[in-house]
Amino acid sequence: MADLVIGLDLGTGGVRAIAVDLHGQLMAQTTKSYPLFTPQPGWTEQNPADWVEASLKALSDIAQQLSEHRAIALGLSGQMHGMVPLDAEGHVIRPAILWNDQRTGKAVEAIESTISRQELIQRTGNPAITGFQLPKLVWLRTEEPQAYAQVQQILLPKDYLGYVLTGVAVTEPSDASGTGCLNLANRQWDIDILNALKMNPAWFPPVVESTAIAGRLKPEIAAHVGLPAGLPVIAGGGDNAAAAIGLGISASNLNRGSLSIGTSGVIFAPLEHPIPDPEGRVHLFCHADGGYHLLGVTLAAGGSLRWYRDTIAPQIAFADLMQLAERSQPGARGVLFLPHLAGERSPHLDPETRGAWVNLALAHSQADLIRAVLEGVAFSLREALDIIHNITPMKQLLATGGGARSSVWLKILADILQTELIAPKAEEGAAYGAAILAMVGVGVYSNLEAAFQILPQAENVVQPQKNLIYESAFQKYQQLYEALKAVR
Repeated sequence: MADLVIGLDLGTGGVRAIAVDLHGQLMAQTTKSYPLFTPQPGWTEQNPADWVEASLKALSDIAQQLSEHRAIALGLSGQMHGMVPLDAEGHVIRPAILWNDQRTGKAVEAIESTISRQELIQRTGNPAITGFQLPKLVWLRTEEPQAYAQVQQILLPKDYLGYVLTGVAVTEPSDASGTGCLNLANRQWDIDILNALKMNPAWFPPVVESTAIAGRLKPEIAAHVGLPAGLPVIAGGGDNAAAAIGLGISASNLNRGSLSIGTSGVIFAPLEHPIPDPEGRVHLFCHADGGYHLLGVTLAAGGSLRWYRDTIAPQIAFADLMQLAERSQPGARGVLFLPHLAGERSPHLDPETRGAWVNLALAHSQADLIRAVLEGVAFSLREALDIIHNITPMKQLLATGGGARSSVWLKILADILQTELIAPKAEEGAAYGAAILAMVGVGVYSNLEAAFQILPQAENVVQPQKNLIYESAFQKYQQLYEALKAVR
């Protein structure tokens, strides 16, 4: 029986499980979805029980597809920043509050009135941010005191799943650094911050390395899904870090990062040492390779295009939208689009900002509006990349996600970002990175650098071309945020 490893990524829309042989070849995959709840505007929640049910179904599917193979490890990845509060019996107290939830504005202010923004950035790499876990806990204390009184443990989404699978609660640095209370220097919980906020440090799980064995699959879970009892479950990584591992992005090559165009747009830049932006305009997290990384985030990247399609052109396929955009021209004939449809992370950290089209005229066509959406997302990412370039030189970006499959959008991104973009041959995302971490965790490879040798090589390279129209449009785009802020 041939050995293989399983990678499982607990996403926002669903869970994806894959099986990978020890040479990195994809052997099986499955996806199971679960609902997202928005009980109030700006709130996003999910039931952890739905995660568990979907994950067990996914693991069972994988086991059935690979009856002639033997799983030797399971690696975890998942959506970052979410809060799963547990009581003394390990039961979930309330639905999980997710990464894109924006209810915690007052909690962020309360944190920064206790600990200065500059000290938070120096200790954790980031200011207090609405989507992070720590403000959610402060919100719970203020708004749901009965639930808060039951709290005995706080877990991140993928770590809660690991707890259910193994009975052991741990986390690892790449995900934990997105909570708002991990000290980046020692990669452990910042006791001073938690004490200042009167939070019990014992509520937070031990922090182990991303390749560490978090626990072993419970016999009853193993029997239910058809996997070996005692299967090592590897701590894994937050979704962005795990996806980067799956692309071979680490501090061993600081010239290469990644650009993901999914619902959100994410620029990932590896670092050897924790060097934050002094103003906290881009995130600084631990990487799953033992190093660090900067993260620039546009909340509505592909989400802006989906909003356009669903709201204005529901009868038009995405591929046809891209063809329409190509009929316009660089600069979208003067139309500018601000993609702040869900608030914004980098560089504004402003949950209240909103989107807009500007400079519309009767002469403009649907093609101009669509192209302006594509360019607006690229301009938003350019704002984050300019900050990242002040901290680390990065010459290439591996482009992934649904948006990167469009040659039109890829060309727009390359020219606006003025960075070489490389489309990988294969892109399996965070689940694949979790599988690579699992291989190292059980000793198939001695370290990540050795494991990277099995990754497929990149192919399609898009070289940037200088376009003065884009440079002029970008300068105008940068003025939009402040102008629109004044009329909220």
